[in-house]
Amino acid sequence: MPPRKVKLILNPMADMGRAWKTANDLRPIAQEFKGDLTWSGTVYPTHAIELAKQAAEEGCDLVVAMGGDGTAHEVINGLMQIPENKRPMMGVVPIGSGNDFSYSIGVTQKSAHALAHALKAENVKTVDIGMMTDEHGRTEYFDNTLGIGFDAIVTIRSHKLPIVKGFLMYLTAVIQTIILNHHPARVKIETDVETWESNTLMVTLCNGPREGGGFMLSPDSKNNDGKMEYVIVNKVSRAMMFRLVPEFMQGTHMRFKQIRMGEFKKFTLSSDLPLYIHADGEIFTSFGSNLKKVSFEIMPKALRVVRG
Repeated sequence: MPPRKVKLILNPMADMGRAWKTANDLRPIAQEFKGDLTWSGTVYPTHAIELAKQAAEEGCDLVVAMGGDGTAHEVINGLMQIPENKRPMMGVVPIGSGNDFSYSIGVTQKSAHALAHALKAENVKTVDIGMMTDEHGRTEYFDNTLGIGFDAIVTIRSHKLPIVKGFLMYLTAVIQTIILNHHPARVKIETDVETWESNTLMVTLCNGPREGGGFMLSPDSKNNDGKMEYVIVNKVSRAMMFRLVPEFMQGTHMRFKQIRMGEFKKFTLSSDLPLYIHADGEIFTSFGSNLKKVSFEIMPKALRVVRG
């Protein structure tokens, strides 16, 4: 049954501010929709969380995130605060830098096709969502990947690169991070299967296969199988990190002994150094944080999404 009441949540600043023009080009498609459709634009960080919650409270049965992974992340964090029986389904029109969540659900990069497809809502499936709780009780949901250490610092640095965009932006930030932030942490990790300690540079939890617009961290990850995968880079030299970058792009890094991969339903990590964390490319803790312990669990089939 097609949706009756739809909210389009647009981040006009996505894709270096080009999303505004893209959305303007999509107006004819929105006008063809036969039901009740309204647009909302975000004007500050976390605004899409409030807009998504509000859309659900207004009785919308479909909320469409128009932007990049950050917009999708915020919309999901709004929808996950709504009781499951009242939670709208979600569509995505990928007009951001990375668009990794839309990639994982098979949505086309062609924005006009993506919006028309979302509004028909013919292929609706449930996806798993990750939930993080830090030692202070703060919670955050994530749909695609969550990174601790190296790739969180890459994310922080990528937000400060105004000239380059997309995959090149992340690649530039990767090079900066290898040179400037090579600090392994001693971590203790406990999953529902095993416990261990190691010196690590990077811990990434994967609900989908890709992050950063082209790094295939966990090629076999699926967001509808009731589990997540972890990818850990143990202490290596700077030269080895440079060696691993093309392997991460191709998804062939698992053949190196310094890489540890596995799956989990629950995952707890404590560290001797402060934890820098990104969730779906959104910065959760940055430089100056004193957070040292965090736990995660997967929430199976938590959200209905319009798949490609």
